[in-house]
Amino acid sequence: MATKMRLQRFGKKGRPFYHIVIADGRAPRDVRFIEKIGTYNPVHNPAEIDLKFEKALDWLQKGAQPTDTVKNILSYKGVLYKHHLLKGVRKGAMTEAQAEAKFQKWLTEKEAKIEAKRKSIEESDRNTHKANIEAETKIKEAREAELNKRRQAEEDAKVEAAKDAANAIAAQEAEKVSEEVAEKIETVEAPEAKAEETVEEKTEEAPEVKEEKVEAVEEKTDDTPEAKEEKAEAVEEKTEDAPKAEAEENKETKEETSK
Repeated sequence: MATKMRLQRFGKKGRPFYHIVIADGRAPRDVRFIEKIGTYNPVHNPAEIDLKFEKALDWLQKGAQPTDTVKNILSYKGVLYKHHLLKGVRKGAMTEAQAEAKFQKWLTEKEAKIEAKRKSIEESDRNTHKANIEAETKIKEAREAELNKRRQAEEDAKVEAAKDAANAIAAQEAEKVSEEVAEKIETVEAPEAKAEETVEEKTEEAPEVKEEKVEAVEEKTDDTPEAKEEKAEAVEEKTEDAPKAEAEENKETKEETSK
């Protein structure tokens, strides 16, 4: 019976996981297998391979044909090299001890290479992780700086708004005070203006009164000679009429006495 060493797929999409099985080469891909000899997980780096070494070597010696992927797995684990050494022992090219010594030497070298690769991968992973952390911290710091700038800008805007409000309130209060002062000045200036107006009126009336007085005085001064003449004439008339009146009175008294 033609047998094959193939992979049987399991796992979710994007995260495959395989079983290494021995199956009939003429059967469809995912039919019932003969024997499971290991597992293969390619997700990890390096890939995880769990293989039953002796079982795989036995089936390989029986004539089972591995697929390409399984052949790479067997080469990686040293099954193909061991199979080659055993062929040399059967042909008499070397003894089993020599073949085993060569295989152990190869195995130690292979394990050293695998370990070095694992360490380099781990180191690169650590460096990558460190770089990612540094990048994330830088991004976080940049975001924090941006947030701080925004907060500072908001605080500055609030302070500026408060200053503007305070200045506006102060300006309103100053306007009110100036208006009150202006009103007080107007109320103080109003009586002064009235007093000035009355003083001006008085000063304007005073010359008129003086002029009237002057005119009256002039009239008096103008009338005094005529008045004096009239008085003199009246006195003269009285002096002239006085003897006549006395004579008449004497006549009357005489007449009365004669009677």
